[in-house]
Amino acid sequence: MMRLLLIANPVAGGDARPRIDRALKLLRDAGAEVELAQTTATGDAERWAGEAGRESRYQRVLVAGGDGTLNEAANGLVGSDLPLAFLPLGTTNVFALETGLPTTTENLCRLALEGKPRPIHLGRAGERYFLLMAGLGFDAEAVRLLRPGLKQRLGKGAYLVSALQTLLRFPPFPLEIETDSGHFCGHGAIISNARLYGGPFSFTPAAGLFSDRFEVCLFQQWNRRTLLRHALALLRRRPLDPRRVKIFSCRRISIKSPQVPVQLDGDFFCHTPLDLDIGSTCLQMILP
Repeated sequence: MMRLLLIANPVAGGDARPRIDRALKLLRDAGAEVELAQTTATGDAERWAGEAGRESRYQRVLVAGGDGTLNEAANGLVGSDLPLAFLPLGTTNVFALETGLPTTTENLCRLALEGKPRPIHLGRAGERYFLLMAGLGFDAEAVRLLRPGLKQRLGKGAYLVSALQTLLRFPPFPLEIETDSGHFCGHGAIISNARLYGGPFSFTPAAGLFSDRFEVCLFQQWNRRTLLRHALALLRRRPLDPRRVKIFSCRRISIKSPQVPVQLDGDFFCHTPLDLDIGSTCLQMILP
């Protein structure tokens, strides 16, 4: 009998409780012994995943929530070989789109019990790990200004409202970065460990979770007109204007510029300066 820890965020995506209850029933009906831990505060998922990784009580951890809850659990499991599965219940669910996870609760539970773990590379920002991306500048400021209550009411629309508020203020965020691929200057960047961003969109189509290198999209020109052009290109699934962005790969990045906001996997993290790297830490994920 498989023993499994289900870490669930009951407020993910507005109201995730019905799907959590459904998953719990499916897992137990399949013969699994499941312990449910429901988050009530930031840090719960990381703490419980860390405890599971240090103990030998469970054979797998299943996270039911959004990309933020998954990020917490991943940080808790750093240094452990305990496999992690994911039931996406969030607003954007970028990780699920990136990895092609099943869309039904039944198939996701089956994958959690029967799937094979695969190692994926984690990015590191300071002492914090991330699965998908680090955003520096405009998008991180929009995430920082996002009000949780608005996100609960509007879902994905809350990101648009926050982005428009940030656009009206329009801070330029000049950026100077040193990497193992060279020295660059710009006005914000997306440091990608995954191909997708914010849903089905992509700044860095060559990025991937199984690569030990970042793909970086550095914005070299930054004004409202350029930003709108980037947004239209993303919506139309077209490449960004190469005259206004520089895309390159690297493994180590040092941000010297002060007070540039940073988001990790869609949640605000800190302000620069900051060092980032990839290639030294893997996570065992249950994937199709």
